[in-house]
Amino acid sequence: MRAGWLGLLGLVASTAPLAADTLSRVREAGTLRLGFRTDAPPYSYRSADGSPAGYMVDLCREVSENVKKSVGDPKLKIDFVEVTAANRLEAVRDGTVDILCDPTSVTLSRREIVDFSLPTIIDGASVLYRASGPNHLADFDGKRIGVLQGTTTEQTLKTALWQLDIKPQVVPMKTHEEGIRALSAGTLDAYFGDRGILLHYLRQSRTSAEIRIEDQYYTFETYALALPKDDGRLRLLVDATLADLYRTRSVQRIFTRSFGNAAPDEFVRALFVIHGVAK
Repeated sequence: MRAGWLGLLGLVASTAPLAADTLSRVREAGTLRLGFRTDAPPYSYRSADGSPAGYMVDLCREVSENVKKSVGDPKLKIDFVEVTAANRLEAVRDGTVDILCDPTSVTLSRREIVDFSLPTIIDGASVLYRASGPNHLADFDGKRIGVLQGTTTEQTLKTALWQLDIKPQVVPMKTHEEGIRALSAGTLDAYFGDRGILLHYLRQSRTSAEIRIEDQYYTFETYALALPKDDGRLRLLVDATLADLYRTRSVQRIFTRSFGNAAPDEFVRALFVIHGVAK
C-alpha cells in the first residue's frame, strides 16, 4: 500500500454522502470482522489446525494489513466470524461482518443489499458423478442430483435441467461435504457445484478413483469480496489492495497456496491483467 491511493480515501470521504463508514467503526472498536465459511475449500474453510484458510481468506488477510495502516492501528484485532452460504450476505448487510471472504458470485440482485470488490477469480458450475456413470448431466433424468442449498449454483442447476428437458430429483445439501459423502455412499447419483470446490474434494477424497468430474462448465461465475453497501472508503481500500496484488503478480503466491502447482487458467490470468488497475 502506498500513500497515493491512501490520499484517494480522504477524497472519497470528503465527497461521499452520509453512508456506511466501516473504517471509522473499525478504528473505534479496535476490531476488523472478516466473514468466512468452513465448507467451501479451497476458497474459504477451516484448516486442520482450526484456523480459517483458503484463497479468499488469504486475500482478506492482505486487505486487513492495509486496514491496519489506514486506521493507524498496527495491533488491530482481526476477528474471523463463521458464516454459512445461507446467511453470509445478510451478515454483511446487518453489520455482523465487515468483509465477506468466501466464493460469492456477483449478481445484480445481490448488489441490492451489498457492494462487491474487484473480481477475485472466475469459476463455473460442473458435476461430479460416479465412474460407473452416467457421465453427462443430460443423462441423469430420474436420478438424484445433490446441490448446496441457497446458492446461485442451485438455481443454475435448475435452469440447466429445464434447458435439457430432464427431471431428476434435486436434493438440497447443507454442506459440500455432506454432498460428497452422499455421492460416495451411493445415495446420490451426482453432485453439482462450483468446479474449483469439486476439484478440491475430488483430490481429497479417499474414493477419488470411483468419482469423476464432467469436463463441461454450465456457467462462468465471477467471485468477489462482498462489502457493506455504499461504503466508498472501504471499497476503495479493498480494490486498491487487490489491484496491487494483481499488478505486481503477488497474487500468484496466494493462488499457489490454495490451488497447488496448477497454473491459473486463461480466464483467471486475464482477470488479473485487466484488474491490475494503476494507481
